[in-house]
Amino acid sequence: MKLKQLNAFAIFILMTSLLGGPTAFGAPSFQANTLPAQITDAEFWRMITEFSEPNGDYPYENFVSNEETIQKVIPILRRSTKPRAVYIGVGPEQNFTYAIALQAKMAFVIDIRRQNMIELLMYKTLFEMSPSRADFVSHLFSRKRPSGIDDKSTVRVLFATYDDLKSDAALYSETVQAIKSSLSKHGFKLSSDDLLKVDYILQVFMRAGPRLDYRYASASPPGLPQTVPNYEQFMTAADPEGNRWSFLASEENYQFVRQMNQKNLFIPVIGDFAGPSAIRNIGKYLKDRNAIVSAFYVSNVEYYLDAPKTQTFWKNAASLPVDSSSMFIRFLGVGQSANMPWWNSSMWLQTVASPMSDLFRQVNAGQIPAFNDMLRTIQNPLTPDLVLRGK
Repeated sequence: MKLKQLNAFAIFILMTSLLGGPTAFGAPSFQANTLPAQITDAEFWRMITEFSEPNGDYPYENFVSNEETIQKVIPILRRSTKPRAVYIGVGPEQNFTYAIALQAKMAFVIDIRRQNMIELLMYKTLFEMSPSRADFVSHLFSRKRPSGIDDKSTVRVLFATYDDLKSDAALYSETVQAIKSSLSKHGFKLSSDDLLKVDYILQVFMRAGPRLDYRYASASPPGLPQTVPNYEQFMTAADPEGNRWSFLASEENYQFVRQMNQKNLFIPVIGDFAGPSAIRNIGKYLKDRNAIVSAFYVSNVEYYLDAPKTQTFWKNAASLPVDSSSMFIRFLGVGQSANMPWWNSSMWLQTVASPMSDLFRQVNAGQIPAFNDMLRTIQNPLTPDLVLRGK
């Protein structure tokens, strides 16, 4: 394939690979970051409270992702981003998948809903009390752990074993009390309403079981297909190369994200992407420690922002320390995907990646594009993969 035939994104990935790394863009001077190997409980809670903004409104309850294409871009992300950097995302459990795939040293999840922060704190305590995947699934869905599964069981066997088990009310009560006790021992100052949310969230997982999906507990946003993946399908899914990156796909994946949570390195923050402080507080924290962002998973949040708020979000994001390897990850519906030059009518929902520096150059120069114009610059995520394979 001739170089002139490659799109800009493909050339970027190819040159990054050939040259051994990206050049800096708006990043701290090149030296090892000073991110902590572990954060104390007091510092973890201080960061949550001081970095966060007030709870905001969102019309849907995201107990679980609805984005079946989340792993589509993982091969290109792993080839283009730097491991042991900082991952930023939004929403619930899909962030564990990206943090594992990118081998993040630290992760922040920014979500406008306080309930998402509570859910991720619930996950944190479940990781701490569950030494293995099988124990975790038992606690999360309030099903007694059966015999016949161990650390070597495949993820399909793991879920097949739990699929037909009935929920156990006594185990639910025991687990929810253990969660609350753990949160208290950590010194996290949650309100009585927060603790009621813990009951509510764990009840949803108990009632629905491993087939919990986005439609279970609330109305769904417009534009979703008639069926959406359930929890089990997300955990057993693979990327285009056949690699499984969910945190329950293997014991190795599970232990990676478990250790991040045990060390307080997976930090949920309440924040509006177009708000005044959450993203900028994280940016300052990272700059002070000479760290960069490997990827920022923004999902489809921009769809819910009007034009001024979208531009405010981009200005906020431009305060983050990045280099030319740092990537945005977006989940786009048909209305947004149709703006990309490689889209065709056979496509539906798309997960795409694009260099953060491409947008930030325009933002920092005061030439902020309209959202649809920005989408037109996003390249097909599969093309660079073909380039690196010599196809």
